[in-house]
Amino acid sequence: MIEDLHGKVILVTGSSTGIGAAAARAFGRNHAKVVVHYNRSTGPAQEVADDIVKAGGEAIVLQADVTDTSAIRTLVEKTVAHFGRLDVLVNNAGDLVERCPLAEVSDAFFDQVMHLNARSVIVACREAVPFMRRQGGGNIINVTSVAARSGGGPGSIMYAAAKGFVSTATHGLAKELVKDRIRVNAVAPGVIDTPFQIRHTNAQQMEGFRAGIPMQRFGTSDECAGAFLYLASDQLSSYVTGEIIEVNGGQLMP
Repeated sequence: MIEDLHGKVILVTGSSTGIGAAAARAFGRNHAKVVVHYNRSTGPAQEVADDIVKAGGEAIVLQADVTDTSAIRTLVEKTVAHFGRLDVLVNNAGDLVERCPLAEVSDAFFDQVMHLNARSVIVACREAVPFMRRQGGGNIINVTSVAARSGGGPGSIMYAAAKGFVSTATHGLAKELVKDRIRVNAVAPGVIDTPFQIRHTNAQQMEGFRAGIPMQRFGTSDECAGAFLYLASDQLSSYVTGEIIEVNGGQLMP
């Protein structure tokens, strides 16, 4: 049990499945108050919330389309209205959308990927920071990707670029917000066995990815959760800001 996570209010975007769900459940096991956010996966989101409550935490389920600025604002406002504060914002929501070579990248596709993966992070931070300032501090954890450094796999240029934006914004936000006692860090997963990979990667591509990982296997969502716990805890990481924790089995060692 990480003592200082007990009772903290934590909003995890995109927490109905995959890495976000694993992080939300891990916070719940440490008796945090967790907002489980989803866009379309109502049932899985409620399952995550139920697991959090069973583990001794508190949870509510909120829906929002993170490509909609007003929806993000409402999500943050509802979080604070319900729990009275917001201690940790985890910007996990995002998606590759589809693999698309450069020649097929339309303006609409560019906007879709960037709004989902990059603009949503900035908007969520912008909406959360005033509440964190008023309460005397807070914590932001962004989710980037190994693709931000490697350029991504086939057809994922836009996704990799969006995650590169998130990584750079993490550094900039950390500098800007440190005076407000707000720490900003990021987690960069590698190839993790999640529904994300099932949607976008065929068996041949997966085998190619596996061959490039020194551990010779894919990671699990639960293996990412510890990084979120560490960064969310002032007890463990109070002197850490502007950092990106790589969780990739050795695939990339920056």
